[in-house]
Amino acid sequence: MGLHETPLMFDFELVSSEDLTYMPMSVRFNLDRFGLRISLAQWQLLPHADRVLLARFPVDDDVAIEPNFDHALFEMMRTHANVEPEWFTPEAEPAWRDAGTVPEALARHSALAGLATPSAERWGQLDPFKRYILAKLTRKSEVSHDFLPAMREFGLAE
Repeated sequence: MGLHETPLMFDFELVSSEDLTYMPMSVRFNLDRFGLRISLAQWQLLPHADRVLLARFPVDDDVAIEPNFDHALFEMMRTHANVEPEWFTPEAEPAWRDAGTVPEALARHSALAGLATPSAERWGQLDPFKRYILAKLTRKSEVSHDFLPAMREFGLAE
């Protein structure tokens, strides 16, 4: 699969990420799948055109499909920020990969937001990238401002 024609972003991201000042979830996904970390300040050092390119990479959970994300990121960071991304070991079995079990953090955040927890069946019907997003948005103890809009956009809240 090649690059998307435009940056891959959901409607709930447009307010905070439309101009790519903030990292869209597609970039976060690829950073996590490759085990790479950059700060928001480092992201913002990249020229807009480079941020657009990084946001166009596929979000398929298969490192063999598009191995150039990490290479492109390293080159961009060296060129524009004079640093390299930090490496970390990605979680072997993150909760979002289990299509049969709603993560505890998602259930907790749903309750905090006044929503019913999605059924395991509904959770399993989401594509893996959407499950990743919801897991990412629920990793902290407080409810993210993007949680409810994402739940609505993914058909899990009214």
